[in-house]
Amino acid sequence: MPRTQSRRRTRPKGRRYLAIGLAAAALVGTALLLLRPDAAPVRTPTASAAVTVKLLLDGPYRARFAGELSASRQGYFSSRIQMAAQPEDPEFVQTIARQHAIGVTSGQKFLLASWRGAPVTAFAASFLDTSVAIFTLESSGLLRPADLVGKQVGYRRASEGEVVFDAMMAQLGLPRSQITKVPDRDSFEALRGGQVDAIIAAIDEQPDPSSPAFLKLNVIKPQDYGIHVPGLVYFASNDLIHDQPSVIADVLQGIIRGWQFAYADYARSVPVLAGAGPARLNSERLKFELQQQRPLVLPTGGRIGDYDESRWRTLRDILLFAKLGEEDVPLAQTVNYQFLRDVYRRSPDLAAPGAWSEEK
Repeated sequence: MPRTQSRRRTRPKGRRYLAIGLAAAALVGTALLLLRPDAAPVRTPTASAAVTVKLLLDGPYRARFAGELSASRQGYFSSRIQMAAQPEDPEFVQTIARQHAIGVTSGQKFLLASWRGAPVTAFAASFLDTSVAIFTLESSGLLRPADLVGKQVGYRRASEGEVVFDAMMAQLGLPRSQITKVPDRDSFEALRGGQVDAIIAAIDEQPDPSSPAFLKLNVIKPQDYGIHVPGLVYFASNDLIHDQPSVIADVLQGIIRGWQFAYADYARSVPVLAGAGPARLNSERLKFELQQQRPLVLPTGGRIGDYDESRWRTLRDILLFAKLGEEDVPLAQTVNYQFLRDVYRRSPDLAAPGAWSEEK
């Protein structure tokens, strides 16, 4: 019995010696490895670079993107935001969804794409109202929508202008069947040459007084006849909104500041905007376009970017009236108002009227 106890006492002691020996051998091996000239250096973890988010413009650099251009040039966006123009992309909205990006395009193009399944959400407006207008020669005496009955009107097929024009005439109860719409005759050259009596075009496309193509024009605005729809809207892929909502808020704040800069003082903003594109833009033309679109960026009593539900409902109704699509996705799932409310609540100074007290 005593022998058994003695044998049990010696086993733990032997194990301790063995463990100590193995540890010592491991330390010696590690030391030798570190002393080798070709030993790999010890690496410390590095932070992963911030993921770049694209802000894409549906069109070339020009005054209608002055808010985004100003924000980019003045540093109102974070370094993560990469802005680029992407004109003539027939699937612009789908491109934004695929690239998990942010975009700006017409309210009509956005809403139709969302009905067709593009996973995107609008979160603010650039032009709070449509930029569509109907132009006639000043000498024609055509001043009101009713004057266009029996006339020829140049337009672009399936464009925002065609849809808005038809809605205006229908709302006024005017006989559209007595108006001859001439496709692909929506240029001011066609109007000057007498090919048509009126054209449907964007308000910022008319020739400016310094241009050799300048015309004295009458302008018929659908807004004056009760047609109010979102013009240009900011939107993003649903994945980006879900995964990085702070990016949307930061971009929105930068855009608001960018529009404030664009309109606060033309003497400062126009030179900045003129150098924003790959080729220098004409300063006089930029100023003229800014002046024409100013009421769209900030209607009386409004705030930058701040669209309302009634305009979206009107746009939905006129698209359905034009039979351009079916509302497969309700407005509540495609339009977000909360980002804009949160930005203005957190930064009340963004709504200050100082920069908008008068046109400069």
